[in-house]
Amino acid sequence: MTPLLEITAAQREFVTPEGGRLAALDGVDLAVDANEFVTLLGPSGCGKTTLLRAISGFEMLDSGTMRLGGADLTALPPFRRPVNTVFQSYALFGHMTVARNVGYALEVAGVPRPEREGQVAEALDKVGLAGLGARRPGQLSGGQRQRVALARAIIAKPRLLLLDEPLSALDRNLRQQMQLELKTLQHNLGIAFIFVTHDQEEALTMSDRIVVMRAGRIEQIGTPRDIYRHPRNRFVAEFIGETNLFPVTVDRIEGALALARTAEGVEVYLPATGRSVGEQITAILRPADFTLGATGISGQVTRAVYLGSDLYFFVQPQAGGPEIRVIARDGTGMTEGAAVHLAHDPARVHVLEAA
Repeated sequence: MTPLLEITAAQREFVTPEGGRLAALDGVDLAVDANEFVTLLGPSGCGKTTLLRAISGFEMLDSGTMRLGGADLTALPPFRRPVNTVFQSYALFGHMTVARNVGYALEVAGVPRPEREGQVAEALDKVGLAGLGARRPGQLSGGQRQRVALARAIIAKPRLLLLDEPLSALDRNLRQQMQLELKTLQHNLGIAFIFVTHDQEEALTMSDRIVVMRAGRIEQIGTPRDIYRHPRNRFVAEFIGETNLFPVTVDRIEGALALARTAEGVEVYLPATGRSVGEQITAILRPADFTLGATGISGQVTRAVYLGSDLYFFVQPQAGGPEIRVIARDGTGMTEGAAVHLAHDPARVHVLEAA
């Protein structure tokens, strides 16, 4: 199946104040399917917003190609691209009603009023704002204003919708609610979404696929589960969620398992397949991969944070080395200074081949 959007070898450089050149996009290749929710994720300055602006036409590529539905977009101005953008600020007209905000593009395009009103009502209904068309943006909550911006973006029936951190201004509870609503809306509309964020939780919650970026390049593309459980490198492992990295050397093979140790002596068991004695690797265990028991890595709780259903705590291994971060459902007795043993399922260990 041909992808909806195909980006090949996208390059965009900027001149720095010091007179140097910065590659905001450095040979980016990306394909997005129809009705797919793709998130561009990475730290500030990684190139995700530049890539979004290049897709919308507000930023022109220095080199590379961009095709949407087989048509070359590379040199097209923004108004000729079947793409709409929802901005972080929403950019609503405060003096206009909600209905006129949503239908403004149709009004400018000369769409007759009866037809325009029908399309506005349909768009407002899709985003859960039916009956609020007569209000002004200042009379709405933050979440409702966000929905107005979405209705305005989808009314022209774009083939691709771009969202530039649209939830960042909302409080935590509303942001979590809107994450689920956005994903449901995307699925119901049948429009591909490309969402930009630096928030890992948003990316994991909503995405069909996540594109992790750093310094203008794509580090890894995959489903949320693949990105979280099988990071390609140390950067992705540390950027996506909390993690524990153990630089270890394989000490011995015990049947189907390999025993590896850190320089301090912390022991990690992992599948023996593909491993050899003396091999240096990095073993990855997420905080939730540990269980409390009578055996395993021995240590002492240094800090504990109550999270409601979970307890998040830090353990200093008796053998030494960095603290281990752990999330447990049953944290009874896990107070500062408590002695613990941390066991783990070897099958949960993900291995980076270079230590």
